[in-house]
Amino acid sequence: MIDDPIVEEVRRIREEFAAKHGCDVHRIAAALRRGEKKRLGGKKKTKAQKLTTSR
Repeated sequence: MIDDPIVEEVRRIREEFAAKHGCDVHRIAAALRRGEKKRLGGKKKTKAQKLTTSR
């Protein structure tokens, strides 16, 4: 397999992010949702939010 510096960087960032949140999938997902909410400014619901609120 060829070493790709971009893929390596993405993997490194992913590992750092997971470690920052204790490799806990629930904490990782919550952090991603907070970041998404911050970027959207609370103006628009994401597809994931629509799916979870429609149940």
